[in-house]
Amino acid sequence: MIDLRQLRYFQAVAEELHFGRAAARLAIAQPALSRQIQQIEEELGTPLLRRTQRRVELLPAGALLLERSRAIQQELARTLADVRRTGAGELGKLTLGFIHSSTYGLLPSVIRRFRQLYPGIELELHEMPITAQLSGLVRGTIDLGLLRVQPGPPELEMAIVMPDPFVLAVPAKHPLAARERVRLKEVAGEPFLMFNQAEAPLLHDRVQAMCEQAGFTPEVVQRATQLHTMVGLVGGGMGVAVLPASARNLHPRQVRFLQIADKADPLHVALAWRRGHETPAIRSFRKVTEEVAAAMMP
Repeated sequence: MIDLRQLRYFQAVAEELHFGRAAARLAIAQPALSRQIQQIEEELGTPLLRRTQRRVELLPAGALLLERSRAIQQELARTLADVRRTGAGELGKLTLGFIHSSTYGLLPSVIRRFRQLYPGIELELHEMPITAQLSGLVRGTIDLGLLRVQPGPPELEMAIVMPDPFVLAVPAKHPLAARERVRLKEVAGEPFLMFNQAEAPLLHDRVQAMCEQAGFTPEVVQRATQLHTMVGLVGGGMGVAVLPASARNLHPRQVRFLQIADKADPLHVALAWRRGHETPAIRSFRKVTEEVAAAMMP
């Protein structure tokens, strides 16, 4: 079987058309080079060169081998370069699950920056609820999840990217709209918009607990799942809502967002992946996400 070293030897002779110059180029003895070429011809069962005392000429079989040898060497060089780039997190494919609310600010900026820095990594995006992301990560149908922190399977690892504190959203003409900061008990008894527990359990349970800690049970007049739906309903005057601060990135004209004075832990946006499966591409995406998130935080 002819190996890459022998192809390199033949290529040198075929390009120089002189055994002495080829041997000097390869830094080997000329007799050794001649034996290598003879072994290649014996292996192939056909002469590749016509040798005379004055010159060396390529035969048709030799010309074909030279052409293919160059192509093999070029493809090998590209393959090795791609392997190095893949190992450095600069090449490959990454399948990302993401929550809808991340598209309001963080995710578009991350994607833009990631594609600038890592154009060799194909990014496949799937909008998915948190529970679907956790399941997809365990099954291996997605490589990485951009989600809100909540208890997950032990097979997964999570890295917090940025906090997302709660704010109170009120209609622009609400009596509290001119305030910057309120306590939740100030909206006790008002019509309340609440996240659907079945489809957004984390947000529902956190908001419900905040209201109860403030001393009241919210009088829910409408339930919804998506953040933009909640914001739209508040802007329509249907009621008030406790929302993640990322809702501000929607820039609704008919809604005011007020800080909540009550002590409450913020939500956290995080990246999640299968334990032991943090690939170079995942590390590259993590790095970009953390840098973009840090630049967005006040």
